[in-house]
Amino acid sequence: MNSTNERESFSERLQQALKNAHYSPDSPTRLAREFNIRFEGRPITVHAARKWLVGEAIPTQEKLRMIAQWLGVPADWLRFGGSDNAPANGETADASARFESADVKLIADLQRLDEHHKQLAREFIRMLVRMNHQPK
Repeated sequence: MNSTNERESFSERLQQALKNAHYSPDSPTRLAREFNIRFEGRPITVHAARKWLVGEAIPTQEKLRMIAQWLGVPADWLRFGGSDNAPANGETADASARFESADVKLIADLQRLDEHHKQLAREFIRMLVRMNHQPK
């Protein structure tokens, strides 16, 4: 497969994974924003996200792994395809690995707290979970 076909095939798989995870495959702005919330390295531009979506470029392996984890698909499937490990329409490899952007922001905020306040936040969340699971 030549490099043009590889990029186009990657783009199709990325768009499929975005759709399956209930994100628009037509918005490079949203892709860049959601990616940058989750990625600890240097942020990407909207232009880079557009290139991924239209088949002009493939992200680095580090970025590709993060996209795969976010969207809940195998990284090797996202990069290379193949029918053996392709997610079925509407399902992902690990739905629990996906987080909404508000969840990612909450985790980032939690990480900025000192140890005492982190512990308070954890206890508060555990209390809310217990209260939520009590019979009404």
